[in-house]
Amino acid sequence: MSLISLIIALLLEQWKPLADRSYLISRILRFADYLQQHFNAGERTHGVIAWMLGVLPATLLAIAAYYLLYLMSPLLALALNVLVLYVTVGFRQVGHYFTDIHWALKSGDLDKARSILGQWRGASCERLNAEEVARLTIEEALVASYQHVFAVVFWFVLLPGPSGAILYRMSSFLHRRWSAGGDAELATFGSFAAQVFWLLDWVPARLTGIAFAVVGDFEDAAYCWRTQAAKWPDRSLGIVLSSGAGAMGVRLGMPFLSDLNPVDRPELGLGETADVGFLDSTIGLVWRALVVMLFILMLLAIARALS
Repeated sequence: MSLISLIIALLLEQWKPLADRSYLISRILRFADYLQQHFNAGERTHGVIAWMLGVLPATLLAIAAYYLLYLMSPLLALALNVLVLYVTVGFRQVGHYFTDIHWALKSGDLDKARSILGQWRGASCERLNAEEVARLTIEEALVASYQHVFAVVFWFVLLPGPSGAILYRMSSFLHRRWSAGGDAELATFGSFAAQVFWLLDWVPARLTGIAFAVVGDFEDAAYCWRTQAAKWPDRSLGIVLSSGAGAMGVRLGMPFLSDLNPVDRPELGLGETADVGFLDSTIGLVWRALVVMLFILMLLAIARALS
């Protein structure tokens, strides 16, 4: 049922993307702020309680609803899976940024590409040149494909019903909300959420890196993963970005100028500098990796049926 749910949800999301998730996202963020305001007293223990109240009820409710609907009719359980995946999975959630930047660069409209990338990243990109815009766009696309597709799919398959998808997405929201701002008290409060999210990312990040290597240049992807991933601030994203860059033969990372302030970052990948052509390569890499993942799920489903 997991494979069928995934295929239906992905096809539905490609055919008719959910136009606006802002209402749902704003409600979740308000809920995260509510938990912070009422539980944050500067102690890690309070963050543990707030995380449990924010994530576990929704996850357990999804499991209960799935089994209840399955007892009534497997089709109802399938519909629940598809509905949750339709909301939580899909590169098209942020893919419009990528597409608009792609077309802007192809048409030579660098200012428009900078503006769209700035909206996507939430930071000014007005001083970036065309190569830097392409490079950062590829990075954002690889991260988005991992966080909105591969990681969610992994946890959806691993846990009963749609509970895994809800667990990962809720954990992601709380981690990002409680780690923003650089406040020491908030950092202490959100340390448990950060630790849990690191654990949730550990396996899917590595599986995504393997998938990128399999469908791209395996030797370069493995080399970049082994020698470069640990230098990235977020190790899980370092694996995704370095293996993706190596698989495509493009150089990512590296410093750039933002609002007159240099942003120092390690170099990832090998080969050529980023350009518009590599934006096409990025989409191809992501889709090939997704096909590999679905194929593996199909083999597992067949083996389970025959056992």
